[in-house]
Amino acid sequence: MSDYLHNSIEYLKGVGPQRAALLNKELGVFTYQDLLQHYPFRYEDRTKFYSIKEIVDEMPYVQLKGIIKKKELVGTGLKKRLTAYLEDGSGNVELVWFQGINWVNDKVKTGVEYVVFGKPTRFGSKFSIAHPEIDIAAATQTKSQNLRPVYPLTEKLKSKHIDNKVVSRLQEEVLKSVGDHIIETLPPKLLQKYALIYKREALFNIHFPKNHELLAKAQQRIKFEELFFLQLKLLRLKHVRKVSYKGQVFNDSTLLTDFYKNHLPFDLTDAQKRVIKEIYADMKSGKQMNRLLQGDVGSGKTIVGFICMLLAIGSGAQCALMAPTEILAQQHFTGLQRYAAKMNLSIDILTGSTKKSDRKAIHDKLLTGELKILVGTHALLEDVVQFKNLGLAVIDEQHRFGVAQRSKLWKKNEAVMPHVLVMTATPIPRTLAMTLYGDLDISTIDQLPAGRKPIKTVHRYDSHRLQVNQFLREQIALGRQVYVVYPLIEESEKLDLKHLMDGYESMARAFPDVALSIVHGQMKAADKEYEMQRFKKGETKIMVATTVIEVGVDVPNASVMVIENAERFGLSQLHQLRGRVGRGAEQSFCILMSNYKLSQDSKVRINTMVQTNNGFEIAETDLKLRGPGDLTGTQQSGVLDLSLADLSKDQILLQQAREAAISILDTDPELVKTENECIKTQIAVVKKSGLSWSKIS
Repeated sequence: MSDYLHNSIEYLKGVGPQRAALLNKELGVFTYQDLLQHYPFRYEDRTKFYSIKEIVDEMPYVQLKGIIKKKELVGTGLKKRLTAYLEDGSGNVELVWFQGINWVNDKVKTGVEYVVFGKPTRFGSKFSIAHPEIDIAAATQTKSQNLRPVYPLTEKLKSKHIDNKVVSRLQEEVLKSVGDHIIETLPPKLLQKYALIYKREALFNIHFPKNHELLAKAQQRIKFEELFFLQLKLLRLKHVRKVSYKGQVFNDSTLLTDFYKNHLPFDLTDAQKRVIKEIYADMKSGKQMNRLLQGDVGSGKTIVGFICMLLAIGSGAQCALMAPTEILAQQHFTGLQRYAAKMNLSIDILTGSTKKSDRKAIHDKLLTGELKILVGTHALLEDVVQFKNLGLAVIDEQHRFGVAQRSKLWKKNEAVMPHVLVMTATPIPRTLAMTLYGDLDISTIDQLPAGRKPIKTVHRYDSHRLQVNQFLREQIALGRQVYVVYPLIEESEKLDLKHLMDGYESMARAFPDVALSIVHGQMKAADKEYEMQRFKKGETKIMVATTVIEVGVDVPNASVMVIENAERFGLSQLHQLRGRVGRGAEQSFCILMSNYKLSQDSKVRINTMVQTNNGFEIAETDLKLRGPGDLTGTQQSGVLDLSLADLSKDQILLQQAREAAISILDTDPELVKTENECIKTQIAVVKKSGLSWSKIS
């Protein structure tokens, strides 16, 4: 797009300084281009007129034509409203305004025929429309527009009389003004291959579509472009990093071979072996590794992490493993300590509750290089924690760490940046991985260790409580243990949930002869640890908890997970919780408890859990239900700056955009070919200062 599009919105006919200030603040619209990219979120079909007698409750909105027979001001002060009565021969409907009353009163005349558009609400046997759109019928006949755009607006704008009609008028004005300045941003070859319309045509038809077919083409073109330039940026960052950033070369596999031959307690799965090969290739390449390792709960990511550490340590480097909570850090430490002891390697743990005297010893051993593996929480990021030679940083549960925090790990080795392995047990849908982690290399463990039986999941209503308790008794009699998870700690007035204490008491009544544990987020770390250990040792048979056990408790003997008010949990959370059982050789069970009143989304979530144990299928369903923004959390939102494309719905388009970006960069990485001139120009236009995401993940 040419420089003309960067004109301030203030200079557009119909705007001026005051309106410009409002558009800046409320919509982030500063220039002509910003306004053009403020797309409608839906369209209203204005081809159909209803008669007043046809109005029914279910209608989202109606378009009527009739004469205003009378109007009146009712009430005083803040309760003042303007009411007008529209008649069309089949009946009458009340039109009501609570704001901008004087302005509307001057505009609307009795005895004149109007076209009215709005949402009908029933009061007794009559219908009323609050704040309708209203136009003189004669004026609307000259307009042939059938699909009317509806734009995202704020209450503040509406109160200042900047409504949908005003924004539509401004869009008409800007399109008239910039027509010749809209420059094509995609090469002819791409337009042809993916049957895309020209940019100019797309912008006209996204705002004022002549018909449904042209609207679909306009949306496809704009979405493709958004996704294409996003993928291009990520792929170029990946390329730059691979070319520019050096990494330590780890090619001494002596330690690794010793571990494989003499100490590995079980056979690795084929998926684990494949992933280790991919990581090994990175670590001996001389380039800095940035790899995402994703695998379902229980797929054996930790042992893969340890094996990669052996490669680094064998070549004289140190390793760090960072986890989001003390419980999880402690569990990793306990798990790795077993292996480290066999290999005669020094390992320690650093968390917020590590004593001052112990910290000093850890810091000293890190600086001398004596300490080979340090496990910890955010405490690892403190400036005082300095390594002699950090070669590999493993980050567990990626989605819980902010971008800035992760970047601090990079700086722990000034000479050569450490290799980074990010592990996540939340499987990421392909489309999201291609976008959020499009600049990282991705390895996937898609296989569970041999001998693991799939967890049987069932849905039971509260009325089945006695049968469920009987089943738990049978399992406990067989020597198994049980988790019971609740969504809240204290009772919430708004949400009628069985809160934790209530649940604990009812479990104690139902199982008077069984020892119980209780764990929740507001307990002191030491108390939590004490309860966890009792459960681990088998001293208690039932653990009543909140979601603090979502990550970090590994009790192979616990074979039943009961999730109370399952409808209150998100899909990925349900899946994470379920992954706490099924860690031993016995058959495990997950029981989802709910009341009978379930929303459509809750039903889909619960059915998905019952039908599949596959984390990737679950992640795909979750993406469709929640959309990408919710799944990724705010730290990642800067990457997903998409105006129109939606990763949960536009998966095929994303795949095409990525393929297109790859093929262009393969043949012309520097974009010097004449045919790619338009791409290079567009990149220069949108280049704004900001975080380089690939340098941070």
